[in-house]
Amino acid sequence: MSRISNSFAKLKAEGRKALIPYVTAGDPAPAVTVPLLHALVDAGADIIELGVPFSDPMADGPVIQLACERALTHDTRLSDVLGMVAEFRQKDSETPIVLMGYLNPIEIMGYEKFATAAQQAGVDGVLTVDLPPEESDEFNQIMQQNEIDTIYLLAPTTEEERIKYVCKNGSGYLYYVSVKGVTGSAALDVESVAEKLDVVRKYTSLPLGVGFGIKDAESAQAVSKVADGVIVGSVLVNKIADLVKEQGEIPAQVSAIVKDMRQAMDS
Repeated sequence: MSRISNSFAKLKAEGRKALIPYVTAGDPAPAVTVPLLHALVDAGADIIELGVPFSDPMADGPVIQLACERALTHDTRLSDVLGMVAEFRQKDSETPIVLMGYLNPIEIMGYEKFATAAQQAGVDGVLTVDLPPEESDEFNQIMQQNEIDTIYLLAPTTEEERIKYVCKNGSGYLYYVSVKGVTGSAALDVESVAEKLDVVRKYTSLPLGVGFGIKDAESAQAVSKVADGVIVGSVLVNKIADLVKEQGEIPAQVSAIVKDMRQAMDS
C-alpha cells in the first residue's frame, strides 16, 4: 500500500479526515522549506502538497504567483525540490509528499528521469495542473512504474462524462476545486461542494480532497464534514509572505494555522 493510501486508510479507521497543506518549495528561501515541512507534520498535517516553482503558474492567483517569484529569485529548480524531499525523508519516512506544479519542468527533465529521481527522493504523488488526463497515458504509465500516484483536478464545471474519465485515470486521491477561478479566489459554498462530491463518488472509491477557498479553522471544519481531505494553501502562503523578513518565525507561525484547523476538524 502506498503512503497516500495508507494515510487515508488510517484516518478512515480513526474517523478523521486528511489535512493537506500546500506550500511552495524554496519560498521565501530554500533553507526554510524542510523545517517548515516538519513543522506542518508536527501541527497535524497528514499529507503535504509541495509546490514546484514555475514562472507562469496560470492556475494560481496572486498569492502563489508571488510565492513562485520569491522561490525563483533563489533559482529553485525541480532538482532542488527533489533534494528537499530527500532531506525531509531523512527524518520522516511516513508522511506522503505530493509535488504540485506544471508540466514544463518535468518535460525538460524528461518523464523517465523525473519519475526515477522522484521515487528515489521519496515523492508519493504528482499533480500536474496543465496536463489533462486525456493526454497523460505515457506520463501515467511511467509514474505507475515508479509507484508514484497521478492526482487530477475536478472543478464545479466538470461534466459527468469527464468526471468518469478522470476518476478512471487518477490515483492516490482526487483534488476537487471548490470554486470557479484561481487559487485564493471566491467564497466557499460547502452545500454545493457536497452535492458535486456525491456525483463524483458514483464513479470512484478514491478519497476526495477539496481545495480553494479554505481560509480558516471554521471553513476547514465545514469542508471536513463532506470531503475526505481538506487542502489549504493560500492562507499559509500569505503568512509566509508576511514573514519574509522574519524567516525564522515561518515554521512556527504557519504551522499554528494548520494546528488550529486540525483541532477544528477533529472536534
